[in-house]
Amino acid sequence: MATASKSETLVEDLAAPLCDAHGVELVEIRLLREKGGGVLRVTIDRKSMGEEETPEGNRPVYRSAVTLDDCTNVSRDLSDALDMHEGLIGGQYRLEVSSPGLERPLVRETDFQRFSGYEVKVKTLAPIEGRRNFQGELLGIAEGVIRMQVEDITCELPFGDVHRAHLVHRF
Repeated sequence: MATASKSETLVEDLAAPLCDAHGVELVEIRLLREKGGGVLRVTIDRKSMGEEETPEGNRPVYRSAVTLDDCTNVSRDLSDALDMHEGLIGGQYRLEVSSPGLERPLVRETDFQRFSGYEVKVKTLAPIEGRRNFQGELLGIAEGVIRMQVEDITCELPFGDVHRAHLVHRF
């Protein structure tokens, strides 16, 4: 996966234990520059989630169990922690804490194991076999290699070559 900035890594070190204390997991930290200033986007999820089978059968559907109270509590405590470490981010920023949504990002190697069987979309940093975008069933990850069924082909993608990845939700 693409590496996090130094600031994102430092914020992750503060946020992860706070998330654990609230019974949620830290999915992703992104420090973005937008019109009007910086945005610190923190995505959280429940360690156990709801899922159900689709009517067409067999493919699991992701449902985040994060509540508004979860987001509020993590936001409050993380805001206090960031205030105590003033220069950590540098400049003004807006803190956003949210659930991952239906198309949950896959960030860590454990995500690629946990969501085995789900439909995913993966974008690589550089072309692999002539393409950078892969969409299909996630078969899992072993020894740093993500396995996916893309149409009739089993693809193997090195975890370190992944730029972004997320679950695919069919409406």
